[in-house]
Amino acid sequence: MDVSALLAAHPVIDGHNDLMWEARAQVAYDFDRLDVGAGGTPTHTDLPRMRAGGMGAQFWSVYVPTRLAGDAAVTATLEQVDAARELTRRYADHLAWATTADEVEQAWASDRIASLAGAEGGHSINGSLATLRQLHRLGVRYLTLTHNANTPWADSATDRPVAGGLTAFGREVVREMNRVGMMVDLSHVSADTMRDALAVSEAPVIFSHSSARAVTDSPRNAPDDVLEATARGGGVCMVTFVPKFVNQACADAHREMVAAGEAEGIPEADGARFGPFSDRWEAEHPPPTATLDDVVAHCEHVREVAGIDHVGLGGDYDGVQVLPTGLEDVSTYPALLSALAGRGWSAEDLARLTCRNTLRVMREVEDVARELQSTRAPSIARIEDLDGAPA
Repeated sequence: MDVSALLAAHPVIDGHNDLMWEARAQVAYDFDRLDVGAGGTPTHTDLPRMRAGGMGAQFWSVYVPTRLAGDAAVTATLEQVDAARELTRRYADHLAWATTADEVEQAWASDRIASLAGAEGGHSINGSLATLRQLHRLGVRYLTLTHNANTPWADSATDRPVAGGLTAFGREVVREMNRVGMMVDLSHVSADTMRDALAVSEAPVIFSHSSARAVTDSPRNAPDDVLEATARGGGVCMVTFVPKFVNQACADAHREMVAAGEAEGIPEADGARFGPFSDRWEAEHPPPTATLDDVVAHCEHVREVAGIDHVGLGGDYDGVQVLPTGLEDVSTYPALLSALAGRGWSAEDLARLTCRNTLRVMREVEDVARELQSTRAPSIARIEDLDGAPA
């Protein structure tokens, strides 16, 4: 198979990339110092490597850590959105801001990569549906309902369950996301939150960067019943490349580290303390290595369980320090496609994986929003009214 030709016609839409946070942490958003146009940056991502990887669109994560709460989280999220838009403006010969499926394809028609934004963690809206709506107006097209810690209205996969899934306000968040046309992202949430959101959502959901729990037993991955329900609702699971989510030895090593942290009173959900602890732990206990073949196994399992129309890619580049051997940066998507072709994936299968499934989901979410906006007013529900306590 001519993978280069396939990618020219069906470029990769990747669901999750943390370059914006790296730009903030490394150079305070100074793109003179982090010139991703020139290439050779100390990141997993730059424009030459995106071109080499056959990329057509990137959802930039406008992530902020859960140690930022309340108004501070909202402010930092706005700064992240601003950085994504500035990156797009600065490299306008190569990038085009996009908020719809049509705009993604218009970017391709002008030989540019589409820039999109997704907010990683419900703490970014500070319990406010009005804030959610304003993020949508700024171009944010998905919200991950939690990050590594619970929100007051949704349980995270890596925190102790409190709500048992979604609270009443959490269900209202999902309904309002459907109404405005923001994709519901179930990466990072607990399995019960996944199931609750799938039961509530009137539009297809996504996993922007998750893999299959049946292949690698990690709470960050989707169980088979969730993959099946995602498919019934028309959604897509964007397989991620994170070693501890795709390789069981890596997952077991991470679980051992989490247990050690808890023994010292440092839970994984406490990002401010767990980050330095994990750096020390891994320096003394080097984790195993994942490979491209591990990611192939997850792509195949999601296809088997959910169907070829419900699998995509969400590498999580620049969101982790180490990636599988063979998938070290954004230039390596052709290697993954070649491996899948070698496993019998057809050109049509690969086209759905790279972009067609995600474009379809985007269009269906847009269609649902148009219908709901004609029949449903914006929600004025407040978290204190629905859940009995202020955010």
